[in-house]
Amino acid sequence: MEPQLDIHEALKALAHPGRLDFLKWLKHPEQYFGLTSADVQGSVPAGRFELQGLSQSAASQNLAILQRAGLLASRRAGSTILYRRNEEMIAQLKCWIASEL
Repeated sequence: MEPQLDIHEALKALAHPGRLDFLKWLKHPEQYFGLTSADVQGSVPAGRFELQGLSQSAASQNLAILQRAGLLASRRAGSTILYRRNEEMIAQLKCWIASEL
């Protein structure tokens, strides 16, 4: 069974303009983080968000909110946490907005 997005949690997570930026940056990580496609492989290390002028704690907090809302997925590579967009859940959100609003 396909995981279902909690629409209310997703919309709350997106209510912060900085978190919208996170999703935009992760859509084109090569452009925003100076990484190559080979570097990225679909994921960006949490520390790269600090390069966008955010403190480590602010970046971590916002990444966690997006992940709890289902809009980001993460995986651990050694001591590094890598984040990527959860395209399946983002597609569900787009579909809901298109049909319900």
